[in-house]
Amino acid sequence: MFEQREELRRRLLALGFDEVRFARAEPAFGDQLKTWLAAGHQAEMAWIERATEKRGDPRLVLPGARTMVMLGVNYGTLHEKREDGAPLWARYALHEDYHDTIKPGLVAAGKVVEELFDAGPEDYRYYVDTGPVQERGWASRAGLGFTGKNAMLISRRFGNWLFLATLLLKEELEPDGPLVASMIGRDEPGMLCGKCTRCIDACPTAAIVEPGVVDARRCVSYQTIENKGVIPRELRGGVGAHIYGCDVCLEVCPWNRFAQEARRVLLTVRGEIAELSLQEILELTPARFAEVFRKTAIKRVKLAGLLRNACIVAANTQSTDCLEVLVRLAGDAVPLVRAHAVWAVARLGGFERLVAVRARETDPAVLAEYTAETG
Repeated sequence: MFEQREELRRRLLALGFDEVRFARAEPAFGDQLKTWLAAGHQAEMAWIERATEKRGDPRLVLPGARTMVMLGVNYGTLHEKREDGAPLWARYALHEDYHDTIKPGLVAAGKVVEELFDAGPEDYRYYVDTGPVQERGWASRAGLGFTGKNAMLISRRFGNWLFLATLLLKEELEPDGPLVASMIGRDEPGMLCGKCTRCIDACPTAAIVEPGVVDARRCVSYQTIENKGVIPRELRGGVGAHIYGCDVCLEVCPWNRFAQEARRVLLTVRGEIAELSLQEILELTPARFAEVFRKTAIKRVKLAGLLRNACIVAANTQSTDCLEVLVRLAGDAVPLVRAHAVWAVARLGGFERLVAVRARETDPAVLAEYTAETG
Protein backbone atom coordinates (compact mmCIF):
# COMPACT_ATOMS: atom_id res chain seq x y z
CA MET A 1 0.00 0.00 0.00
CA PHE A 2 2.87 2.38 0.85
CA GLU A 3 4.58 1.76 -2.49
CA GLN A 4 1.35 2.34 -4.43
CA ARG A 5 0.65 5.52 -2.49
CA GLU A 6 4.09 6.94 -3.19
CA GLU A 7 3.89 5.97 -6.85
CA LEU A 8 0.54 7.76 -7.06
CA ARG A 9 2.04 10.82 -5.39
CA ARG A 10 4.99 10.82 -7.76
CA ARG A 11 2.85 10.56 -10.86
CA LEU A 12 0.39 13.23 -9.76
CA LEU A 13 3.24 15.63 -9.05
CA ALA A 14 4.52 14.92 -12.55
CA LEU A 15 1.13 15.96 -13.96
CA GLY A 16 1.66 19.47 -12.60
CA PHE A 17 0.20 19.37 -9.10
CA ASP A 18 2.51 21.02 -6.57
CA GLU A 19 1.18 19.19 -3.49
CA VAL A 20 -0.22 15.68 -3.17
CA ARG A 21 -1.29 14.56 0.30
CA PHE A 22 -3.56 11.87 1.67
CA ALA A 23 -6.25 11.76 4.36
CA ARG A 24 -8.70 9.13 5.53
CA ALA A 25 -12.25 9.62 4.19
CA GLU A 26 -14.39 9.87 7.31
CA PRO A 27 -16.98 12.22 8.84
CA ALA A 28 -15.44 15.59 9.69
CA PHE A 29 -16.18 19.34 9.86
CA GLY A 30 -19.97 18.85 9.94
CA ASP A 31 -20.55 20.53 13.29
CA GLN A 32 -18.25 23.45 12.43
CA LEU A 33 -20.09 24.03 9.17
CA LYS A 34 -23.50 23.92 10.83
CA THR A 35 -22.38 26.48 13.43
CA TRP A 36 -21.10 28.77 10.68
CA LEU A 37 -24.33 28.44 8.73
CA ALA A 38 -26.48 29.00 11.82
CA ALA A 39 -24.73 32.33 12.33
CA GLY A 40 -25.67 33.38 8.80
CA HIS A 41 -22.05 33.79 7.74
CA GLN A 42 -22.78 32.20 4.34
CA ALA A 43 -24.78 35.28 3.25
CA GLU A 44 -26.73 34.36 0.08
CA MET A 45 -24.61 31.33 -0.81
CA ALA A 46 -27.51 28.90 -0.49
CA TRP A 47 -25.60 26.23 -2.41
CA ILE A 48 -23.48 25.64 0.70
CA GLU A 49 -26.58 24.84 2.77
CA ARG A 50 -28.01 22.46 0.19
CA ALA A 51 -25.18 19.94 0.64
CA THR A 52 -24.39 20.31 4.34
CA GLU A 53 -24.54 16.59 5.13
CA LYS A 54 -22.34 15.65 2.18
CA ARG A 55 -19.80 18.29 3.14
CA GLY A 56 -19.56 16.65 6.53
CA ASP A 57 -19.08 13.11 5.22
CA PRO A 58 -17.21 12.35 1.95
CA ARG A 59 -18.71 8.85 1.93
CA LEU A 60 -22.01 10.49 0.98
CA VAL A 61 -20.27 12.05 -2.02
CA LEU A 62 -18.67 8.80 -3.17
CA PRO A 63 -20.21 5.74 -1.49
CA GLY A 64 -17.41 3.49 -0.35
CA ALA A 65 -14.80 6.27 -0.31
CA ARG A 66 -11.82 5.48 1.90
CA THR A 67 -9.19 8.03 0.88
CA MET A 68 -9.11 11.75 0.19
CA VAL A 69 -6.26 12.74 -2.12
CA MET A 70 -5.79 16.47 -1.62
CA LEU A 71 -4.06 18.32 -4.43
CA GLY A 72 -2.57 21.80 -4.44
CA VAL A 73 -1.61 24.00 -7.39
CA ASN A 74 0.61 26.96 -6.58
CA TYR A 75 -0.41 30.28 -8.18
CA GLY A 76 2.07 32.47 -6.33
CA THR A 77 3.91 35.37 -7.94
CA LEU A 78 7.04 36.70 -6.28
CA HIS A 79 7.39 40.02 -8.06
CA GLU A 80 3.92 41.38 -8.67
CA LYS A 81 3.83 44.89 -10.18
CA ARG A 82 0.90 47.13 -9.33
CA GLU A 83 0.64 50.78 -10.21
CA ASP A 84 -0.61 53.15 -7.54
CA GLY A 85 -4.30 53.85 -7.95
CA ALA A 86 -4.85 50.98 -10.40
CA PRO A 87 -7.82 48.66 -9.80
CA LEU A 88 -6.85 45.66 -7.70
CA TRP A 89 -7.73 42.13 -8.81
CA ALA A 90 -7.50 39.00 -6.69
CA ARG A 91 -4.37 37.21 -7.89
CA TYR A 92 -6.20 34.02 -8.77
CA ALA A 93 -8.39 35.94 -11.21
CA LEU A 94 -5.41 36.92 -13.35
CA HIS A 95 -5.41 33.47 -14.95
CA GLU A 96 -7.73 31.58 -17.19
CA ASP A 97 -10.41 30.02 -15.00
CA TYR A 98 -8.59 27.50 -12.82
CA HIS A 99 -11.66 25.24 -12.78
CA ASP A 100 -11.08 24.71 -16.49
CA THR A 101 -7.29 24.55 -16.62
CA ILE A 102 -6.86 22.20 -13.65
CA LYS A 103 -9.60 19.80 -14.80
CA PRO A 104 -7.45 18.14 -17.50
CA GLY A 105 -4.93 17.34 -14.76
CA LEU A 106 -7.69 15.69 -12.75
CA VAL A 107 -8.85 13.70 -15.76
CA ALA A 108 -5.28 12.47 -16.20
CA ALA A 109 -5.10 11.74 -12.46
CA GLY A 110 -8.17 9.53 -12.81
CA LYS A 111 -6.44 7.53 -15.53
CA VAL A 112 -3.45 7.06 -13.24
CA VAL A 113 -5.75 5.75 -10.50
CA GLU A 114 -7.37 3.31 -12.93
CA GLU A 115 -3.97 2.00 -13.97
CA LEU A 116 -2.40 1.72 -10.52
CA PHE A 117 -5.35 0.17 -8.72
CA ASP A 118 -7.06 -1.69 -11.55
CA ALA A 119 -10.03 0.61 -10.90
CA GLY A 120 -12.91 1.89 -12.97
CA PRO A 121 -14.46 5.38 -13.24
CA GLU A 122 -16.95 4.40 -10.54
CA ASP A 123 -14.12 3.93 -8.02
CA TYR A 124 -13.08 7.57 -7.81
CA ARG A 125 -14.42 11.09 -8.16
CA TYR A 126 -12.66 14.42 -8.54
CA TYR A 127 -13.51 18.07 -7.95
CA VAL A 128 -11.77 21.39 -8.29
CA ASP A 129 -13.76 23.67 -6.01
CA THR A 130 -16.97 22.46 -7.66
CA GLY A 131 -18.40 19.73 -5.41
CA PRO A 132 -19.71 19.24 -1.86
CA VAL A 133 -16.26 18.86 -0.33
CA GLN A 134 -14.67 21.00 2.40
CA GLU A 135 -11.42 21.44 0.48
CA ARG A 136 -9.63 23.65 3.00
CA GLY A 137 -10.53 21.44 5.93
CA TRP A 138 -9.42 18.27 4.17
CA ALA A 139 -6.25 19.95 2.90
CA SER A 140 -5.42 20.85 6.50
CA ARG A 141 -6.25 17.31 7.65
CA ALA A 142 -3.93 15.92 4.97
CA GLY A 143 -1.07 18.28 5.83
CA LEU A 144 -0.98 20.53 2.75
CA GLY A 145 -0.94 23.37 5.24
CA PHE A 146 -2.93 24.58 8.20
CA THR A 147 -6.01 26.73 8.67
CA GLY A 148 -4.94 30.28 9.45
CA LYS A 149 -6.76 32.97 11.37
CA ASN A 150 -7.90 34.27 8.00
CA ALA A 151 -9.74 30.91 7.54
CA MET A 152 -7.55 30.17 4.52
CA LEU A 153 -5.21 27.25 4.04
CA ILE A 154 -1.64 28.39 4.68
CA SER A 155 1.14 26.28 3.23
CA ARG A 156 4.62 26.21 4.74
CA ARG A 157 5.98 25.91 1.19
CA PHE A 158 3.69 28.19 -0.79
CA GLY A 159 2.19 30.61 1.72
CA ASN A 160 -1.42 31.53 1.01
CA TRP A 161 -1.33 30.84 -2.73
CA LEU A 162 -2.72 27.37 -3.45
CA PHE A 163 -5.64 26.29 -5.58
CA LEU A 164 -7.13 23.11 -4.14
CA ALA A 165 -8.55 20.05 -5.83
CA THR A 166 -9.82 16.74 -4.47
CA LEU A 167 -9.64 13.15 -5.64
CA LEU A 168 -11.87 10.73 -3.68
CA LEU A 169 -10.85 7.08 -3.87
CA LYS A 170 -12.43 3.81 -2.81
CA GLU A 171 -8.90 2.48 -2.41
CA GLU A 172 -7.58 2.68 1.16
CA LEU A 173 -4.21 4.42 1.37
CA GLU A 174 -2.22 5.40 4.44
CA PRO A 175 -2.96 9.03 5.45
CA ASP A 176 -0.19 11.62 5.76
CA GLY A 177 -1.61 13.42 8.77
CA PRO A 178 -1.98 17.16 9.53
CA LEU A 179 0.93 19.50 10.19
CA VAL A 180 -0.37 20.88 13.46
CA ALA A 181 -1.16 17.49 14.97
CA SER A 182 2.30 16.19 14.16
CA MET A 183 4.01 19.36 15.38
CA ILE A 184 2.10 20.31 18.51
CA GLY A 185 -0.62 17.74 18.99
CA ARG A 186 -3.59 20.02 18.30
CA ASP A 187 -5.56 21.13 15.28
CA GLU A 188 -7.56 24.35 15.39
CA PRO A 189 -7.71 27.57 13.32
CA GLY A 190 -4.67 29.78 13.69
CA MET A 191 -2.69 27.30 15.78
CA LEU A 192 0.50 27.93 13.78
CA CYS A 193 -0.17 31.67 13.54
CA GLY A 194 1.00 32.22 17.08
CA LYS A 195 0.06 35.66 18.40
CA CYS A 196 -0.03 37.19 14.91
CA THR A 197 -3.31 38.95 14.03
CA ARG A 198 -2.18 40.80 10.90
CA CYS A 199 -4.97 39.35 8.76
CA ILE A 200 -7.66 40.24 11.29
CA ASP A 201 -6.28 43.75 11.77
CA ALA A 202 -5.85 44.40 8.04
CA CYS A 203 -9.29 43.25 6.85
CA PRO A 204 -10.84 46.45 5.43
CA THR A 205 -14.39 45.50 6.45
CA ALA A 206 -13.75 43.58 9.69
CA ALA A 207 -15.03 40.37 8.09
CA ILE A 208 -12.85 38.03 10.20
CA VAL A 209 -15.09 37.91 13.25
CA GLU A 210 -12.90 35.48 15.20
CA PRO A 211 -9.80 33.43 14.37
CA GLY A 212 -10.68 31.11 11.50
CA VAL A 213 -14.19 32.50 11.00
CA VAL A 214 -15.13 34.84 8.12
CA ASP A 215 -18.54 36.48 7.87
CA ALA A 216 -19.14 36.51 4.12
CA ARG A 217 -21.69 39.30 4.53
CA ARG A 218 -18.83 41.67 5.31
CA CYS A 219 -16.16 40.17 3.05
CA VAL A 220 -15.00 42.24 0.07
CA SER A 221 -14.48 39.08 -1.99
CA TYR A 222 -18.05 37.99 -1.38
CA GLN A 223 -19.46 41.44 -2.07
CA THR A 224 -17.57 41.98 -5.32
CA ILE A 225 -18.02 38.45 -6.70
CA GLU A 226 -20.81 36.41 -5.11
CA ASN A 227 -23.23 39.24 -4.30
CA LYS A 228 -25.32 39.80 -7.41
CA GLY A 229 -27.15 42.83 -6.04
CA VAL A 230 -26.46 46.18 -4.43
CA ILE A 231 -23.36 46.35 -2.24
CA PRO A 232 -24.33 47.83 1.15
CA ARG A 233 -23.42 51.49 1.44
CA GLU A 234 -21.64 50.95 4.75
CA LEU A 235 -19.22 48.48 3.13
CA ARG A 236 -18.40 50.41 -0.04
CA GLY A 237 -15.59 52.43 1.50
CA GLY A 238 -13.92 49.21 2.65
CA VAL A 239 -13.90 47.90 -0.90
CA GLY A 240 -11.18 50.43 -1.62
CA ALA A 241 -9.61 49.79 -5.03
CA HIS A 242 -10.58 46.09 -5.10
CA ILE A 243 -12.51 45.61 -8.30
CA TYR A 244 -12.76 41.81 -8.16
CA GLY A 245 -12.03 39.88 -4.99
CA CYS A 246 -9.64 40.84 -2.22
CA ASP A 247 -6.28 39.40 -1.14
CA VAL A 248 -5.60 41.65 1.85
CA CYS A 249 -5.82 38.91 4.50
CA LEU A 250 -3.60 36.72 2.32
CA GLU A 251 -0.98 39.31 1.39
CA VAL A 252 -0.21 40.44 4.96
CA CYS A 253 0.48 36.89 6.18
CA PRO A 254 4.11 36.40 7.32
CA TRP A 255 4.05 32.80 6.06
CA ASN A 256 4.28 34.19 2.51
CA ARG A 257 8.00 34.65 3.03
CA PHE A 258 8.25 30.97 2.07
CA ALA A 259 6.14 31.38 -1.08
CA GLN A 260 7.57 30.14 -4.36
CA GLU A 261 6.99 31.21 -7.94
CA ALA A 262 4.29 29.09 -9.60
CA ARG A 263 5.29 26.47 -12.20
CA ARG A 264 1.99 27.09 -14.02
CA VAL A 265 1.84 23.64 -15.59
CA LEU A 266 -1.91 23.63 -14.96
CA LEU A 267 -2.43 27.39 -15.16
CA THR A 268 -2.58 29.99 -17.92
CA VAL A 269 -1.64 33.52 -16.91
CA ARG A 270 -3.80 36.47 -18.00
CA GLY A 271 -1.69 39.25 -16.56
CA GLU A 272 -2.84 41.73 -19.22
CA ILE A 273 -6.08 42.11 -17.29
CA ALA A 274 -4.22 43.94 -14.53
CA GLU A 275 -3.09 46.51 -17.11
CA LEU A 276 -6.65 47.72 -17.79
CA SER A 277 -7.25 51.24 -16.56
CA LEU A 278 -10.33 52.09 -14.53
CA GLN A 279 -11.54 54.28 -17.39
CA GLU A 280 -11.28 51.36 -19.82
CA ILE A 281 -13.27 49.14 -17.48
CA LEU A 282 -16.03 51.72 -16.98
CA GLU A 283 -16.33 52.07 -20.76
CA LEU A 284 -16.63 48.33 -21.45
CA THR A 285 -19.35 47.24 -23.85
CA PRO A 286 -20.92 43.76 -23.71
CA ALA A 287 -18.86 42.68 -26.71
CA ARG A 288 -15.62 44.06 -25.29
CA PHE A 289 -16.32 42.49 -21.86
CA ALA A 290 -16.82 39.08 -23.49
CA GLU A 291 -13.61 39.49 -25.48
CA VAL A 292 -11.38 40.66 -22.62
CA PHE A 293 -12.55 38.24 -19.95
CA ARG A 294 -13.12 35.17 -22.10
CA LYS A 295 -12.12 31.97 -20.29
CA THR A 296 -11.55 33.76 -16.97
CA ALA A 297 -13.40 33.50 -13.67
CA ILE A 298 -14.16 37.23 -13.92
CA LYS A 299 -16.87 36.57 -16.49
CA ARG A 300 -18.97 35.15 -13.62
CA VAL A 301 -19.85 38.64 -12.35
CA LYS A 302 -21.03 39.66 -15.82
CA LEU A 303 -20.66 43.17 -17.17
CA ALA A 304 -23.16 44.75 -14.77
CA GLY A 305 -21.37 43.33 -11.73
CA LEU A 306 -17.97 44.52 -12.90
CA LEU A 307 -19.30 48.01 -13.69
CA ARG A 308 -20.90 48.10 -10.23
CA ASN A 309 -17.52 47.32 -8.67
CA ALA A 310 -15.72 49.80 -10.90
CA CYS A 311 -18.07 52.60 -9.85
CA ILE A 312 -17.18 51.95 -6.21
CA VAL A 313 -13.46 51.87 -6.98
CA ALA A 314 -13.73 55.16 -8.88
CA ALA A 315 -15.31 56.84 -5.87
CA ASN A 316 -12.89 55.35 -3.36
CA THR A 317 -9.83 56.35 -5.38
CA GLN A 318 -11.22 59.83 -6.11
CA SER A 319 -10.88 59.22 -9.83
CA THR A 320 -12.38 62.51 -10.98
CA ASP A 321 -11.13 61.81 -14.50
CA CYS A 322 -13.86 59.13 -14.65
CA LEU A 323 -16.67 61.50 -13.67
CA GLU A 324 -17.94 61.91 -17.22
CA VAL A 325 -18.40 58.19 -17.83
CA LEU A 326 -19.93 57.74 -14.37
CA VAL A 327 -22.56 60.34 -15.18
CA ARG A 328 -23.36 58.37 -18.32
CA LEU A 329 -23.59 55.15 -16.32
CA ALA A 330 -26.12 56.82 -14.02
CA GLY A 331 -28.43 56.47 -17.02
CA ASP A 332 -27.39 52.91 -17.89
CA ALA A 333 -30.02 50.34 -18.87
CA VAL A 334 -29.22 48.18 -15.81
CA PRO A 335 -30.52 49.47 -12.43
CA LEU A 336 -27.63 47.82 -10.54
CA VAL A 337 -25.14 49.90 -12.50
CA ARG A 338 -27.18 53.10 -12.17
CA ALA A 339 -27.43 52.76 -8.39
CA HIS A 340 -23.68 52.55 -7.87
CA ALA A 341 -22.93 55.18 -10.49
CA VAL A 342 -25.16 57.63 -8.62
CA TRP A 343 -23.27 56.94 -5.41
CA ALA A 344 -19.92 57.34 -7.14
CA VAL A 345 -20.87 60.61 -8.83
CA ALA A 346 -22.02 61.99 -5.48
CA ARG A 347 -18.74 60.95 -3.82
CA LEU A 348 -16.84 62.77 -6.58
CA GLY A 349 -18.82 65.98 -6.16
CA GLY A 350 -20.88 65.81 -9.34
CA PHE A 351 -24.32 65.04 -7.90
CA GLU A 352 -25.90 68.15 -9.40
CA ARG A 353 -25.16 66.74 -12.86
CA LEU A 354 -27.70 63.96 -12.30
CA VAL A 355 -30.83 66.14 -12.30
CA ALA A 356 -31.98 65.03 -15.75
CA VAL A 357 -31.47 61.29 -15.24
CA ARG A 358 -33.03 61.44 -11.80
CA ALA A 359 -36.23 62.84 -13.28
CA ARG A 360 -36.57 59.69 -15.38
CA GLU A 361 -35.69 57.21 -12.65
CA THR A 362 -38.29 54.68 -11.49
CA ASP A 363 -36.30 51.80 -9.97
CA PRO A 364 -36.63 51.65 -6.13
CA ALA A 365 -33.00 50.68 -5.52
CA VAL A 366 -31.70 53.58 -7.59
CA LEU A 367 -34.17 56.04 -6.08
CA ALA A 368 -32.94 54.91 -2.65
CA GLU A 369 -29.45 56.07 -3.61
CA TYR A 370 -30.74 59.50 -4.58
CA THR A 371 -32.71 59.74 -1.34
CA ALA A 372 -29.70 58.74 0.73
CA GLU A 373 -27.65 61.51 -0.88
CA THR A 374 -30.25 64.23 -0.38
CA GLY A 375 -31.65 63.09 2.95
